[in-house]
Parts: sequence; structure tokens; C-alpha cells
Amino acid sequence: MDIKRVGTRPSTKGPADWFTGSVRIDPLFQAETPARANGAAVTFEPGARTAWHTHPLGQTLIVTAGLGLVQREGGPIEEIRPGDVVWFAPGERHWHGASPTVAMTHIAIHEALDGKTVDWLEQVTDDQYSGR
Repeated sequence: MDIKRVGTRPSTKGPADWFTGSVRIDPLFQAETPARANGAAVTFEPGARTAWHTHPLGQTLIVTAGLGLVQREGGPIEEIRPGDVVWFAPGERHWHGASPTVAMTHIAIHEALDGKTVDWLEQVTDDQYSGR
């Protein structure tokens, strides 16, 4: 058994290469081999979002606070709220973040394949974010 005590893992700022706007990442867990699941609580300030990205084994988001937006390539922008659970299939190109006026926090869970959990792509433009 391993208990990760609150406050023992520092928050980090979401890197500008992967995010637009103000994003805080709070690590929750990182599996040790042979397990491969990782999880973090991610808080997006209004207007903040990820870049386009994919996950080799998919990703689950559990919204815990606020109002968010998600989009998979070729699909509509969808609103997400506390209690919503979003699944992105392996290799599915997508982005997620806060609404323009309300912050959003979600727990992000994904698995590592050969040590890799995500492939970061280009930034989501303001026009893409607003649905124009």
C-alpha cells in the first residue's frame, strides 16, 4: 500500500507548449510497472485549453468543477459539467479546457504505452476554440 498525502506533490503550471492560458496541474498518481495508469487534477482558468493531442491508450476525464469544453477532430464543441465523464479513444485527436467565462477542473486519467501517455500537436486557435 502507498498513500500519497495531500500537499506532498507540488502543483505545476501547464507548459505553454501544451496549453493556452492559465492551467494548473496537480499530480494525483503515477502507476508503477506493471500497472500503467496515471492521473492528475487539471484546473483551467476561463479561456484556457489544451493543444490538440492524442493518447496511445485513450483518456478519461472526470469533471469535478466549473464549465468546460471538449472537441474531437471533426466533431462539435461540447460543454462538460461536474459529474460528466468523457472518454477519448486511443489515437483520437482532441482538445479540452474551460469555457470562455468559467474555470473548469477535471481529473485526467490515461495509461502509458512504452512509457508514453500523450502526443502533443499544434495549439487550438482562437477561431477553433470559439467554433468559428
